[in-house]
This record gives sequence, C-alpha cells and structure tokens, in this order.
Amino acid sequence: MLTRRFVKMIETRADKVAKLWLKEVRQSRYTPTYHHFSEEELFRRAMAVYERLGYWLSPETKQEEIRFFYMNLGRQRYQEGFGLDEVVMAIILLKRYLWLEVLSEGLTQTNLELYQALELNNQVVLYFDRAVYYSIVGYMEALQGKPVGPFGA
Repeated sequence: MLTRRFVKMIETRADKVAKLWLKEVRQSRYTPTYHHFSEEELFRRAMAVYERLGYWLSPETKQEEIRFFYMNLGRQRYQEGFGLDEVVMAIILLKRYLWLEVLSEGLTQTNLELYQALELNNQVVLYFDRAVYYSIVGYMEALQGKPVGPFGA
C-alpha cells in the first residue's frame, strides 16, 4: 500500500527532509525568529513532527492527541517570542518539504498509486490543517492568558 511506503520513506528520510526545512526557516524572510535559534534545536523540532507522522496519520490516533501536541506547540512558540505568522509559515514549510520529497520519490507510477497518493494527500492536508489551527489556538491562549476557541484548555 502506498501509505505504508510513504510512511516508511518519511521515517527513513526524516533527517533529509528536516534539514531542507531547517535551511528554509533559517533563511526565509517570513521566519526571522527562527534565524536566532540553534540549528540543533530546530532540527530536533522538525524531526519530532516527521518521525511521528506515521503515527499521527494512523486511524488509531485520536484527534485529541494532535490537538494537545499543537496547542502546546503554539503556547511554547508564543513564550519563545515567535510571531504567529512565523509559526504558521513553519508548519506550512514542514508540509511543503514533506511533499517535495514524496514527489521526488516517484511513488505514483500507476493509476492505483495515483489514487492512493491523492487519498494520502487528503490525510496529510487534514493533519497539517489541524496542526495550524491548534497551534493558533494554543498561541492565542498564551497571548490572552486564557482559553480561547471551542475547546478551552
């Protein structure tokens, strides 16, 4: 199944993808606060996402776990002095470099694989949409010093 191949590829190439993401966030004009953090720390953060992606995408994973992880991430980034726009851009870049690696692998050579890739794309997009949303909620809670959104703290 393509999903297993995709997850295996990301697990084996997580460091490569994380390094590409790291280079981008350390240079992009959209992520200036990231320029001041150590490469080791930023690399560790990217790996925390990429190494667990297979788990996050599995049907056994509850949305609550993703919510908890990213709300905490949003709160932490606020406390570290990141702008909300930078947090969102960093997550967008995590998704972008993930897909660039998938596309470079050429996993979609048959119609069935193409269909499976589209299904997988839907799962990944939903995951990263949730990551952005929950990061924003956590960030806004930290900013306002109280729970926001429909979920509270």
